[in-house]
Amino acid sequence: MKNEPFVIERTYNAPAARVWKAITDKDQMKEWYFDLSDFKPEVGFEFRFEAGPDDKSYVHLCKITQVIKGKKLAYTWRYEGYEGNSEVTFELFPEGEQTRLRLTHTGLETFPVTKDNAFAKENFAEGWTSIIGTSLKNYIEK
Repeated sequence: MKNEPFVIERTYNAPAARVWKAITDKDQMKEWYFDLSDFKPEVGFEFRFEAGPDDKSYVHLCKITQVIKGKKLAYTWRYEGYEGNSEVTFELFPEGEQTRLRLTHTGLETFPVTKDNAFAKENFAEGWTSIIGTSLKNYIEK
């Protein structure tokens, strides 16, 4: 049970091309995701960003592992100075005028247990639910 990936699905009132652009264009990503200095949807491309609760910021190190244009984007997700490595996958499913997005985050169990429980699965669930369920939805449907 513990090693199951976190999965969230949401359906947006927007075509897949619009959703794809929102999850792969760094200027659009900073509107709903994180402010990335650079991002290219190309396998092998590495990017980093800082994020975390107000009192503690973590450097996120990511490397793109899979790109199927308009359909699938995956990248590794780890933290500078901490063990563990995970992978985030965005999959898009066109449904008429709408697009269903499935986000899967695997490998959460590889992160260490910290005093502040920063890497607890429920924190990822809360974060992704806010990002995918609210921020991205509001951005795409505005």
